[in-house]
Amino acid sequence: MCAAHWNPQQVVLPGSHFLYQSRGAMPKQVKSDVKPRGRMTAYAFFVQICREEHKKKHPDEHVVFAEFSKKCAERWKSMSDKEKKRFHELADKDKQRYETEMKDYTPSENDKRRGKKRKMKDPNAPKRPLTAFFLFSNVERSKVKEINPEYTAGDTSKELGRRWSEADPSVKSKYQELADKDKARYDREMSEYKLKGKFTSAAQRAKEEEEAELDDDEEEEDDVE
Repeated sequence: MCAAHWNPQQVVLPGSHFLYQSRGAMPKQVKSDVKPRGRMTAYAFFVQICREEHKKKHPDEHVVFAEFSKKCAERWKSMSDKEKKRFHELADKDKQRYETEMKDYTPSENDKRRGKKRKMKDPNAPKRPLTAFFLFSNVERSKVKEINPEYTAGDTSKELGRRWSEADPSVKSKYQELADKDKARYDREMSEYKLKGKFTSAAQRAKEEEEAELDDDEEEEDDVE
């Protein structure tokens, strides 16, 4: 069986209480160094419950998530504001949950270090090579956003991950070849960059030494006078 048999119009959605509890809401805690789970949008709640309902009714069915997401997006667009209301309420509650947990969140030392401003990179340094998955994502991202306009950045990343895991080996092989070529490009440019850096450093040191000698000569002339 495939996801083509699934119709989101036929999904019986439970009440808001069930939906919110399925999100795993937790009571307020004391200060914690565990970063709170990100917020969910109304649409994300809708997709989540549709997936849960479908899985309950068809536990053995393999779902092609791209097709599933497309059907969810079509259903969401056709829903009235009244039908969407419960999901917006869930999103509002989850936003409150997130804000409350963030108040009780104390970043760990690792989080603090990651949050510090990184050292500026040399704009002339070679562009880092892209992985096969990253190259694949660059092509698929616009398609995902077109089918799922309500997706957050996190939702989009998850969908791209699913698409990659379900991609045909020939597709992965194609992107891996592109990644290998980009890696070779990076290695070549980095070698040239490092070599140029050595020459630049040597020239800079020579210039500094020359300026230092000139300063010494001027000081000696002043002493003679």
